[in-house]
Amino acid sequence: MILEHIHGPEDVKALTRAQTERLCEELHSFLLESVSKTGGHLASNLGAVELTVAIHRVFDTSRDRLVFDVGHQCYAHKALTGRMERFPTLRQYGGLSGFPKPTESVHDAFVAGHASNSVSVALGMARARTLLGEDYSVLALIGDGALSGGLAYEGLNNAGASGEPLIVILNDNGMSISRNVGAMSAHLSRLRSKPAYYEFKKNYRRVLLGSKPGKALYRFNHEIKNGVKNALLPNATLFEDMGFTYVGPIDGHNEEQIEDALRWAKELKCPVLVHVLTVKGKGYAPAEREPGKWHGVGAFDAATGSVKAGGETFSSVFGEALCELAQEDERVCAITAAMCDGTGLDGFARQYPKRFFDVGIAEAQAAAMAAGMAKQGLIPVFAVYSTFLQRAYDQLLHDTALSNLHVVFAVDRAGFVGADGETHHGIFDATFLSDIPNMTVLCPASFTELRAMLRRAVFEIGGPVAIRYPRGGEESYRGDSGAEAFAVLREGGDVTLCAYGTMIAPVLDAADILETAGVSARVVKVNRISPFVDADVRRTFAGTKKLIVAEECASVGCVGQRLAAILTEEGTPLEKLYLCNLGKRFPPHGGAEQLREAFGLDAESIAKRAMEVAR
Repeated sequence: MILEHIHGPEDVKALTRAQTERLCEELHSFLLESVSKTGGHLASNLGAVELTVAIHRVFDTSRDRLVFDVGHQCYAHKALTGRMERFPTLRQYGGLSGFPKPTESVHDAFVAGHASNSVSVALGMARARTLLGEDYSVLALIGDGALSGGLAYEGLNNAGASGEPLIVILNDNGMSISRNVGAMSAHLSRLRSKPAYYEFKKNYRRVLLGSKPGKALYRFNHEIKNGVKNALLPNATLFEDMGFTYVGPIDGHNEEQIEDALRWAKELKCPVLVHVLTVKGKGYAPAEREPGKWHGVGAFDAATGSVKAGGETFSSVFGEALCELAQEDERVCAITAAMCDGTGLDGFARQYPKRFFDVGIAEAQAAAMAAGMAKQGLIPVFAVYSTFLQRAYDQLLHDTALSNLHVVFAVDRAGFVGADGETHHGIFDATFLSDIPNMTVLCPASFTELRAMLRRAVFEIGGPVAIRYPRGGEESYRGDSGAEAFAVLREGGDVTLCAYGTMIAPVLDAADILETAGVSARVVKVNRISPFVDADVRRTFAGTKKLIVAEECASVGCVGQRLAAILTEEGTPLEKLYLCNLGKRFPPHGGAEQLREAFGLDAESIAKRAMEVAR
């Protein structure tokens, strides 16, 4: 095998043409076998194999800066940069990250996990290179789906105008996670049908710039060349008008052609956009047929393509419940930012296509659009992962809350998300949403509560409302604690345990452990973490002297701090307070249960801390 002798990019550069082709084949097989055992992002990585090999044959990523956009397609890069033996630990606690991570390797130039920022980051690196008088190449690898995000155009606009030597590789597979939508997707579809222009432009430049008379003729024919260009590939002017030299479209599964284009782009010493056409899921028939389904998968049988069927999740229950509400009221609409399946809206999209809106990877645009819809009388429900809602913070404040508009934010993947790690944990929304005026924040802990809270959010509560719920299914708590802000699930006199969302399950388990140890624990469940009414807090925690609050969120501004502050202001300060949360840090990737244990949020850790507090 060629792959077993690859210990770094220098080994890739030393391969013959035949060996390089064989390496690409082996990488496809290796990725398929590895991801089938660990789970991970499959289709996007299979589609980027030849492109990744070509990059490593042309550039030195230990010095040249390769900036991934999102990073879903970085597995081949990791395998070629000395991390192949760690793939059995992919996305596992303490193991190999599923995204680029500079602390993991010098070949990872920048953390990636969210979309559309790569060109801006790469431009910053290029400017630093120039100002410091250094010499290295800078590349941004961005998918066409990420071009639905406005930040991508801010980066392209500035990078093209800068004149900085910079290469933007557009990996065009017609997908982001779900099918791409919008005008840019249609624009790139037109470009895909004109591959002849790349060869024409390359040969034209090589011939005319080979001599002094040729150079003069090149300048003289500039306008003629532009006319021919516009005839063959008129839409390329979008990028060239921004200041880029456009190269492509190129067959993204022809490693030699990609390599040739990258070498040429490197020589140009100006902003260059290399347009590469790839097939998401390339080489694995099930992934090619259904690339969205195979974007991110758990362990599966590679031979048959069978994936273990999952059970009900908060996402799927949300989607079903929203369909029921839409049937009752035609004003109810659903919005997603390229995450239709992930947020459980696939059924809504089929049943109510005219009331379903996928804006692409553009969360800020989705939130602003929802505000406009609400202002004119609709009831928009924006389903979005917690980590991606961060990208729309200004729209939450300025466009929605300031005018007290009735937009419902279904905040999926709140708390630990597991294998995706630092860039995807939903650990900040509980604090930043609670700090927004007029915002109501509800936290269901069961499917029953999710259905009930969604109904109240859509039909009963005014102003902006957020419902935050975790990835996956229910835990041991399956009840319905009612519509009040606080619910006492268990009485006890020695210590009070408090939590919201699915964290109530380990808290109840901790109370059982304490009971066997002779400690009587009161358990308070918070259903609405914002706004807090001081009288409700005072009444619920009357007589409480020792309090533990357990939260899967960052510490600053957490529920425990806010409760303690209110009680102190009301003249009933606590004797002992312990906040079980994540502190001011980014949790790593790993299973949710492993992370709870690591951060002291499992039942045993909570019980141990409660026994210390109860003394």
